[in-house]
Amino acid sequence: MRVNQLFTWLLALQISLPSCVYSAEFLHVCIERRNIIMSGPAGRYHTTTMRYTGYKTYIWSSAMPASTPIAHTKTAALARILDSVPKGYHRYTSGKVKATKAESLIQKFHALYGIGCTPMQRLTRKGKGQANVLLAVYWPEGAEMVDWLLLATDGNGLEKESLSKAEDKPRLTWLGYELFRYAAKGKTVWTWRRPKQEMTELFKYVTYQARNRQYNALKETLERIARQPGFHGVRTQSWALCEEALRCGYDGQLPHLFYLEKVSHGERFALD
Repeated sequence: MRVNQLFTWLLALQISLPSCVYSAEFLHVCIERRNIIMSGPAGRYHTTTMRYTGYKTYIWSSAMPASTPIAHTKTAALARILDSVPKGYHRYTSGKVKATKAESLIQKFHALYGIGCTPMQRLTRKGKGQANVLLAVYWPEGAEMVDWLLLATDGNGLEKESLSKAEDKPRLTWLGYELFRYAAKGKTVWTWRRPKQEMTELFKYVTYQARNRQYNALKETLERIARQPGFHGVRTQSWALCEEALRCGYDGQLPHLFYLEKVSHGERFALD
């Protein structure tokens, strides 16, 4: 097996490895029978099932400084949650904090729960039955208040927190959007959408503007709707609102509904 094939398999198993660079430390990867066994300065780790027999020596990079992303846009903050929940980070709690105290709170979460742990450290915590934790932060430029949401896997260590589950009702609602699951091509997919009450109000607003022939105002309304984060659920709702406008007599040009591409979770914030 080539090196790139091995790392491709590991990534498919959602095991993120630091990039290989020249260093004094060596990591030995030995795959025996049906277990991947990684041994080196950090110890030995058994991960999952894969049939291969071989022995390779890799050069391992020194540990990267701990950090967590800070999102300055809603799209980036919501994308972090959407990318993490399917990987088992399904327990959560959220809140707001003054911008002057936000950095202290982030450092506190790292000291308590290791929000900046490396992938290898997360494997170790999981093996010990401890929960792994991530933090999503929405911190717009110049904001006086900062929104945060803590995500955790199953495990011990967060007994002091009042945690809800993303798959339970009431659904996880954050930054004005609701997280939900839907079936697609035989599997379950997560996405964001506007809450039901907001959609009811938008339908009434669009219908009113269309039936009263307030087409310039309606055009602006539809353009504003189209500028909202292009997650699958939001985009589906936006198209339904455009169809409502057409049904009520609007014959103007509809805005383009953008598909959301892979986005960064935010600017890296160094942790102590």
